[in-house]
Amino acid sequence: MSLFCLVHGAYLGAWCWDLLTQEIEASGHQTVAVDLPIEDPTAGVLQYAEVVSETLQGLEDDVILVGHSMAGLIIPVVASQRPVRQLVFIGGVIPHVGASLLDQSYDEADPNFLKAIGYELPEADKFKQFRDEPNMFNPAALGKNPLQDEAVAKEFIFHDSSPDVARWAFPKLRNQQFLYISEVSPLQAWPDVECTYIVCGEDRTLSPAWCRYAARKRLGVDPIEIPAGHYPMFSRPAHLTDVLAKIVSK
Repeated sequence: MSLFCLVHGAYLGAWCWDLLTQEIEASGHQTVAVDLPIEDPTAGVLQYAEVVSETLQGLEDDVILVGHSMAGLIIPVVASQRPVRQLVFIGGVIPHVGASLLDQSYDEADPNFLKAIGYELPEADKFKQFRDEPNMFNPAALGKNPLQDEAVAKEFIFHDSSPDVARWAFPKLRNQQFLYISEVSPLQAWPDVECTYIVCGEDRTLSPAWCRYAARKRLGVDPIEIPAGHYPMFSRPAHLTDVLAKIVSK
């Protein structure tokens, strides 16, 4: 029996794992899901990581830390603060020591957006290491807010989910503050922990090509690919449970 700590991505909350936790617990494992303070404009990755660490206080060290999307920035920070057995990235961005998420992908962003948030272009020697990478994001998803337009949510979040799941989940989406994209990662060194990366092959948010590339280059692992969009906890909870169970059984 393993304990999965589930850390959600942007616009979501601990609720987003409800369908998955039912499947995981039915398979004999345990889960704990975390609610991040994503509506707090002063909270960034370090504060998010502290919430995860506090949730795990008093629990065993044999934890599988699962991070979806934005939470890919968070789970390595947690692993640098306390022992965990393994990190699992589900369609997750990956932090880089000394750089922000925007440093990794600024040339994909709308220049007006960068100007609005006061982002300054990094020095050439800071960003050149990322130039050989595929684009991180689907261009069609950039600048879209699923809270403001249900059609956007259906196109990028729920396109492969059932209508019932979409109706259940859409009202639960939360306002997301974006300090995490412009702050330099608080990670000082990559933690000595096993990593696994799950690529969502039908992802409409992150580029599957980037995910495959980054899993190999950043983490040094061959990714596991599933036929799902960016939110497989909504569209493929049983399939995702099978993948997670196989990961911990190795």
